[in-house]
Amino acid sequence: MMGRPKPFRSFAARLKPPAFALRASARKSPSILLLAIALVASTAFAQQEEPGAPRANAPVTFLQINDVYQTAPVEGVGGLARVATIKQRVRNEGRTPFLVLAGDFLSPSVASSVFKGEQMIAALNAAGVDLATLGNHEFDFGDDLLIQRMKEARWQWVVSNVVDRLTGRPIGGAAPYVIRQFGSLKVGFIGLCLTTSEITGDKLKHTRLIDPQTAAARFVPILQNQGAQVIVAVTHLPFAEDRRLLEHFPQIDLIIGGHEHFPITATTGRALISKAGSDARFVARIDVTRRANGRVERFFQMIPVNDDIPDDPKAAEVVAAFETRLGAEMDVELGEIAVPLNAEAIKLRASEQPIGNLVADMMRERVDADVAIVNSGSIRGDRVYPAGTVRRRALLAVHPFGNVICKIEITGAVLLQALNSGVSRMPSASGQFPQVSGLTMTINLSAPPGNRIRDVKIGGSPLDPGKTYSVAIPDFLLKGGDNYSMFVGTKALIDPEGGDLMVTALEDYIVAHTPLSPRVEGRINVIR
Repeated sequence: MMGRPKPFRSFAARLKPPAFALRASARKSPSILLLAIALVASTAFAQQEEPGAPRANAPVTFLQINDVYQTAPVEGVGGLARVATIKQRVRNEGRTPFLVLAGDFLSPSVASSVFKGEQMIAALNAAGVDLATLGNHEFDFGDDLLIQRMKEARWQWVVSNVVDRLTGRPIGGAAPYVIRQFGSLKVGFIGLCLTTSEITGDKLKHTRLIDPQTAAARFVPILQNQGAQVIVAVTHLPFAEDRRLLEHFPQIDLIIGGHEHFPITATTGRALISKAGSDARFVARIDVTRRANGRVERFFQMIPVNDDIPDDPKAAEVVAAFETRLGAEMDVELGEIAVPLNAEAIKLRASEQPIGNLVADMMRERVDADVAIVNSGSIRGDRVYPAGTVRRRALLAVHPFGNVICKIEITGAVLLQALNSGVSRMPSASGQFPQVSGLTMTINLSAPPGNRIRDVKIGGSPLDPGKTYSVAIPDFLLKGGDNYSMFVGTKALIDPEGGDLMVTALEDYIVAHTPLSPRVEGRINVIR
């Protein structure tokens, strides 16, 4: 159900960006807020509230970012130096800003491929992050590197469900819960990271993931017993799991969440769920207060981070230093692409796309396989790459993970199982959606998940369930990532130790085949 929480005060009526109160007595059924109303927000956010306005009396102003992979603006939008300015402006209003980061920032990006997330910690420190939890991409370089980066951060970590196997305590010296006093308001925080296949076992040498619901059951009562008047869950969970969390723990007043890469604002029962998109294109502002009768009020605003907001000089200096260090090597010319390549997640993760065909073709050629399957979530950027000269920087943006191309041998029956798993979340866009080479298939969305694939042809011939095929896949899938568990334990003709880096192979492919003109060829047909 689409809706808009009340009361709402429009920009036109108040001469400032949208802000609305979400009260403890809010509607009982979940409602997703259409964020078009928030897009009229501008630098007017720095204006003072009218004397006596309810939001003006809020003792704390939460500022939220999540899924931030770039330190500098992308196509003029975002940028952590601008986030630093937003926080400073809120402070200049006489408020108490508290900048919260809801996971996913160490990786992936061009710079993280080089610096392994060092640049993100430095820039987020400069932006003034106050509190953060972990997302799945914090584990991309393994838990040893994650612990090192956690020590470099100047903010408070709250991690309730990721623990050291030996001590049973949160990883990296994080707190399992936090209580902060903001004026007369005592706020309790927990931090919850997803535990699904996005984090593969090889990344967890000495770390154990605990079910988020189990961790919440342990720590929410502790927050209540210690007198928290407002409970905030900082999460990196799918939206559906955030809602389940609120259904089981109605004591939670606010979820500051991540994982989805588009803005979401919703109410479930008495609670608010906020997700601010990705790459700091928006900062969610949530002013929180509690009335004498115990009623919690939240005043919400989505602030676009654009060139109307100047850079904070100190934060900009940190960002620029790392950009300079990337050096001229990232600008080496490799070849030409004759057509634009759409890597927007909402399309790439639900349909055949030319950039997916390019990557899958590269993998199949590299290891001389019958078929190639690549999970769409491994093709990054969430943008349209323009036609023209291809530089090394762009390849690292497309695939910043350091995955290796493997070659396995499986039966047609297992291949069919893998394809069915890859499309099981349709029509929703998901990272497990397969981009393919060497085969064609039809997806029947009216069929139940697990039995949607029809008319598979390999090299023009119908798939034979009993026949053996060679398949090129990233090592991430070989380890069961993105719900491709059927690949675990299969016969590896080229294992991760013997395979080539995907980004290196992609570079070689572009050099060898330039100019390239990948297109949609009907490899994946969808019956809706």
